[in-house]
Amino acid sequence: MSYLTRAATESRSTDLGLGFGVPGYAHPLLAPLEWGGLTRPGTPLRWVALNVADGPGTRPDPHCLEAAGRLRNGGVRVLGHLDVTYGARPFGELVSEARRYLDWYRVDGFLLDRCPTERTALPEIRRTAAALRGLLGGGHLVLGHGTHPYPGYVETGDQLVTFAGPWGDYRWSQVAEWTAEYPPERFCHFVHSVPRRHLDEALRVARWQGASTIYFTDRTDQGGSVDPWASLPGYWDDIVSRIGTGVSE
Repeated sequence: MSYLTRAATESRSTDLGLGFGVPGYAHPLLAPLEWGGLTRPGTPLRWVALNVADGPGTRPDPHCLEAAGRLRNGGVRVLGHLDVTYGARPFGELVSEARRYLDWYRVDGFLLDRCPTERTALPEIRRTAAALRGLLGGGHLVLGHGTHPYPGYVETGDQLVTFAGPWGDYRWSQVAEWTAEYPPERFCHFVHSVPRRHLDEALRVARWQGASTIYFTDRTDQGGSVDPWASLPGYWDDIVSRIGTGVSE
């Protein structure tokens, strides 16, 4: 099984409590079923990212206010989506967007999407993270690398997205050995284009690689032209029931 490494296999337990991190559905007007389904009792949600208009927008959106309020009232973390653009976004822009998210939607933290991975970019991400925690008075920060970053990033975010991509890459992926030093709740995997027949295998990969926050979908990115996370997976009820009943391998 090429998604395992010796060090990771020896240090991982397969008895992990999996839960969902939702990278961000389309606007509630375009995806009412998606947002409504998140508040169903028994859905194992860790957090949901809110992306109003490539950020918080220019004014409070009543539909997003309602959707975020329902989630927060249900005890689910709502994270503001901030596009770091691999370190190209100015610090001031990110903090300004974060303030709007916090003032308008009372977010519990932030997903820093397209977060850089290089060691040289780490000081600026640390600076940004410190500013965001100052605004939040703590909060929850997810660094959306999409691949394994320089290990120092793990001390900056509460969680790291160490895989984001298609099933064809995920099923043969290998976990970085340094991740074995940290608990599974520190890592997230987002995988699109996962056929229903491969759900059990995908869950095994996540468990063996030590990521306890996941989002799997059968939606595809159509060669990068479509957001695969914008709509609900066709097998949402199926995967919720598998995780909710404590699937183990």
